[in-house]
Amino acid sequence: MAKNTICLWYEHNAEEAARFYANTFPQSSLGAVHRAPGDYPDGKTGDALVVEFTVVGIPCIGLNGGPQFKHSEAFSFQIATDDQEETDRYWNAIVGNGGQESQCGWCKDKWGVSWQITPRVLTDALAKGGEAAKRAFAAMMPMKKIDVAAIEAAVRG
Repeated sequence: MAKNTICLWYEHNAEEAARFYANTFPQSSLGAVHRAPGDYPDGKTGDALVVEFTVVGIPCIGLNGGPQFKHSEAFSFQIATDDQEETDRYWNAIVGNGGQESQCGWCKDKWGVSWQITPRVLTDALAKGGEAAKRAFAAMMPMKKIDVAAIEAAVRG
């Protein structure tokens, strides 16, 4: 296990989530699945308790701890995309697999984990500052999934 690892709390489906992430994102994989050595409040002996996985190079563990704690937008994975095709692929994978859309490139997967699917053209425009950044920001605000062409047009003015 890495020295610093993100731990995500799941009800009972960390392994399912980790498999989905590994199949959806590059540089992602499912690692070891540690089974409970005994019964615990929200599981039984042999249930997946801790699942090691990597999401786009970031080491994570999923803890099947039960329903006590829920995910929130206070934590999200931000995935930088290079074009509309890549943006659509990740957005559709998350939202189309039981997830839900939100605003400004944010969505949640079916386990409640928040994702920002963010085209580089948007972050580049905002980093430039000035009028182009203002136009890109204004164009982004009403969007759910980011429209790369609309951001590029806003930057051009």
